Amino acid sequence: MIEYHLRGRGISDERVLRAMAEVPREEFVPEVFRARAYEDHPLTIGCDQTISQPYIVALMTELLGLRGTERILEVGGGSGYQTAILSRLAAEVYSVERISELALRARKTLDRLGCRNVFLKVGDGFLGWEEHAPYDGILVTCAPEDVPQPLINQLKDGGRLVLPVGSPGSIQTLWEIRKIGNKLERHNHGGVAFVPLIRSAIPPR
Repeated sequence: MIEYHLRGRGISDERVLRAMAEVPREEFVPEVFRARAYEDHPLTIGCDQTISQPYIVALMTELLGLRGTERILEVGGGSGYQTAILSRLAAEVYSVERISELALRARKTLDRLGCRNVFLKVGDGFLGWEEHAPYDGILVTCAPEDVPQPLINQLKDGGRLVLPVGSPGSIQTLWEIRKIGNKLERHNHGGVAFVPLIRSAIPPR
């Protein structure tokens, strides 16, 4: 996975590659898919959700430009795999997941693997997690139709927001957005396919 799917496709951040090598991906997928955990494509994790392919996980993580001191917000915790990668690269990770079953499962897996700098809650990811803002970086693992303004508001000056944007059923665009004062610098990183960001009826807590 590391040499062919990641390094071979242009992932060059050695910290990201090391984290991808250290986190056991098979722990985050259903047992029936464990033999396929390191194949470079998404896998279902139940609840109509997926774990992203390794290359996309590495690419989105690399785009954040992490150095180890950052506070990161993750929207769409899912299986917890992306969360675990981020936990090895940043000081604190705050993850929001709207599906309580997935959040509980992810929490157990993350605890078992010793990811102690991760804070997870069930809630509406569109709203972010304002209590702990501002964030040095925000990573969104599901696609809104437009960039959520609350996430822009919660991003620190100089911070980066990495997310797919597009309508359900269409090819989405992966954006890296840098907040520079009152301006946003947008960088297009090509077409991707993610599950949609769905607003939750659960009140933030």
